[in-house]
Amino acid sequence: MLGAGAILTIIKIQKINSQSRRDFWADIVCEHCGHIEKNISGYDDDFFHRNVIPNMECKQCGKKASDDYRPMGTKYAAHEVV
Repeated sequence: MLGAGAILTIIKIQKINSQSRRDFWADIVCEHCGHIEKNISGYDDDFFHRNVIPNMECKQCGKKASDDYRPMGTKYAAHEVV
């Protein structure tokens, strides 16, 4: 259990630089140490946001998302063809 004022370690999308259909390239940031990785490729579906991003390890501090990580939503619904 996290105490008040605890720092959550989360790799999150800082900025989507470009997107073609569901493929995207984005800058990601570690909210623990502030390290930014540029133009990381990703896929805008529920699996990527719920499983891949929280398991990304920061290349600077080596930490991952905490157990209470909340994924962001996708740009398009799962049933939409783009």
